[in-house]
Amino acid sequence: MTNTEKIIAGVDEAGRGPVLGPLVVGAVAIPTKDLHMLVEHGIRDSKDLTHTKRLEMVNWFHLNADQRGWKHQLIECMPPRIDAAVMNNGLNLLEVELFAEALNPIRNYVGNGVSILNDACDVNAQRFTDRIAARLTDWPWSNSTMSSEHKADTNHAIVGMASILAKVRRDEIIDALENEIGYPIGSGYPSDPHTKAALPALLKGKTPHDALRWSWKTVKREWNALHGEDPPVRRFTDKKQRTLFGP
Repeated sequence: MTNTEKIIAGVDEAGRGPVLGPLVVGAVAIPTKDLHMLVEHGIRDSKDLTHTKRLEMVNWFHLNADQRGWKHQLIECMPPRIDAAVMNNGLNLLEVELFAEALNPIRNYVGNGVSILNDACDVNAQRFTDRIAARLTDWPWSNSTMSSEHKADTNHAIVGMASILAKVRRDEIIDALENEIGYPIGSGYPSDPHTKAALPALLKGKTPHDALRWSWKTVKREWNALHGEDPPVRRFTDKKQRTLFGP
């Protein structure tokens, strides 16, 4: 990408609802003239794709990122920060913070302006946009706009690509965690049979496992059933999360 090109950016998340593992936010920025490539390649919401297809699309994206200068950011928000948000300002404001953290580095690539589209994580899409804007460095950026839509990951390929990158990264983290633990933990969603079966072992220590979201009702209920009391309050002081910078 060059500073004379008009840029389009999309932002989405993966992993808001699971009882374990991170919430990952992805942001993608490409020249507007390249958007047709995402559409023609069938990029869409990660939830509509198989695991194999998501991996293929991520590899395709990275190949073109190397050749065409496409950019992406991934923010990995781990359970301690998620629990702190639930106990304080709530998940919606946490996602506002994470979307802003993913978008701020894109400012370095923007010369002739960027059009940003977020997948709205608030019932009020305009409020979601306004809250992100308030957390962006030096916003409004020159010749730039931002909006949020519900189901943007389904309706816009640029947001679909962000959702795919975020989902694949979260899956990688869950796979690594499963290998570390040594038994199946599933997707992390409460309805997943493997996750249900893994919960007792993840709750048998003096505190819930670090990978669990201690503030989730499912975790509290299962902990109470095993220990006869509520789980301890999780301590969290550092908001810094791992950020992965794309080419």
